[in-house]
Amino acid sequence: MKLDTIITGDSAVVLQDFEPDCIDLTVTSPPYDNLRTYNGFVFDFETIAKQLFRVTKVGGVVVWVVGDATVKGSETGTSFRQALFFKECGFNLHDTMIYKTNKPPMNARRYQSEFEYMFILSKGTPSKFNPILVPSLHPNVRHTGGHRTKDGKKTTHERKQDRTAELKVSGNIWYFPRSSKSGDEFSREHPATFPEALANDHILSWSNAGDTVLDCCCGSGTTPKMAKLLNRHYIGIDISAEYVALASERLAQLERDLTPLALDGATAPITSDDESLTRAAADV
Repeated sequence: MKLDTIITGDSAVVLQDFEPDCIDLTVTSPPYDNLRTYNGFVFDFETIAKQLFRVTKVGGVVVWVVGDATVKGSETGTSFRQALFFKECGFNLHDTMIYKTNKPPMNARRYQSEFEYMFILSKGTPSKFNPILVPSLHPNVRHTGGHRTKDGKKTTHERKQDRTAELKVSGNIWYFPRSSKSGDEFSREHPATFPEALANDHILSWSNAGDTVLDCCCGSGTTPKMAKLLNRHYIGIDISAEYVALASERLAQLERDLTPLALDGATAPITSDDESLTRAAADV
C-alpha cells in the first residue's frame, strides 16, 4: 500500500490489496441512488463497506456523507439502509451528523431539502477526538449551583460557582455553503463535491498529524488535499480515470504552491463566512 497517492480502480477491488487495520480515518461521499452509475461505472456498496471495516484500524473512523434521492414522491431511504449495513459489518454508528447547506430549490409538494447525513462509523470506540469548538452563546455568565454527594448513609449538598466558557464543543449539525468559495477551481470540474471545510473539520476531529486518511470515492480529491494540508498521509481511490487525473493534478498544484510550513494537528482550520460559525480545533 503506497501512501500519498491517488489510485485508479474500483474500491471494491483495490481495497482487497490493503493490509488489515491500516487506515486511521476515511472521509468520503459515495455516489448514490440515480448517481450509482458513476461515469458509466457501477458502485458496489456492500463489498466496499465490508472492506472498509477490514482496513480500518481499531479505534478508527469512517465519515460517510450521503443523501437520498426522491423517486416518484418518496425518498429512497438509501442512507438509512447503508448505515444499518455498516452496523452489520461490525461498525458502531458513533454519531449521526447533519451536513446542512444551501441546496437548489425544489419544485415539489414538500419543504426545501437542505441537508445530507454524515454517518460517523467507528471500529470500536474512536481513539481520537479533537473537537471543533465554537463561541458560546452567552460566554462568561456566572452560574451558582451544586450537587449532592452520598457518603455512606449521609447526603451532603456541595455548593459550586463557575462561569460559562468562551468556547464550547460544536453541535452535530454543520453548515457549509455551496458557493464559489467552497473549494478551488479543480473541484468545479466534478459534479458532486463537498466543501473543503467539511473535509478539513472531520480530518481535524478524528485523526492526528501523521495518520493515514482514505477517500475511497475521491472524485476531485478534496479529502486528499485537506489531508495533505493538515500533515496527514492520504490515499485516494476513484474508478474514473478522468477524475483521478483531476485529483492528481489538484494535488500536484498544491505541492507546487505549498510553502514549507511546520504543519501539525493544530493547523488553523478553514472558517465560515458566518462569524457565528467560526471554528477552532482543540486537542483533548
